[in-house]
Amino acid sequence: MKSINVLYVIIFLAIGILSVSFATQGNSYYALGSLSSDGSSESFDKMMSVLMHKRCVNCHPAGDIPLQGEDSHLHNFNISRGKDDHGLSGYQCGTCHQKENNNYSGVPGAPEWALAPLEMAWEGKTRVEIATQMMDPTRNGNRSHDEILKHLTEHKLVLWAWDPGVDAEGTPREKPPVPKMEYIAAVKQWIADGAIIPEN
Repeated sequence: MKSINVLYVIIFLAIGILSVSFATQGNSYYALGSLSSDGSSESFDKMMSVLMHKRCVNCHPAGDIPLQGEDSHLHNFNISRGKDDHGLSGYQCGTCHQKENNNYSGVPGAPEWALAPLEMAWEGKTRVEIATQMMDPTRNGNRSHDEILKHLTEHKLVLWAWDPGVDAEGTPREKPPVPKMEYIAAVKQWIADGAIIPEN
């Protein structure tokens, strides 16, 4: 009887090891871990409240025209993404958007100003759809969890959201609903916990 119990333990451990292997193989966005009893994750909630804010979604439009302003209207002057997401030839993002905000004209600026690739469009999507897309290597430029972490917490264009300057009337632009360092900590915690995506 004792030998049968030992056999069951060995089988159980083997199944667990195989499950971990299959769940984490490659660059998959499927994550191990657990949510709280109500299916929520505080770090995920904080992170997504930022990523779904207009400062992020305006640069992740569903079409080829950037969004702008507090009402997320289509970009003025018939701007289009172009073949490399930096605008059309001779009329690229960098024509107006410099490496820092221009508080005299109200034109925002940060290094590497550009649209997110169309496969990373967030406009009109739920937070679960955005997170799933963001962690899917087939739609995120084959980025690993560590590369996603670095982009979300270190990229100067992402962090510009907390220093968005003023509009043409001199009115300060709205910042994301979570302070920058709290957001960075939430992203790091979410990924450290396994980048678990809730069902809703």
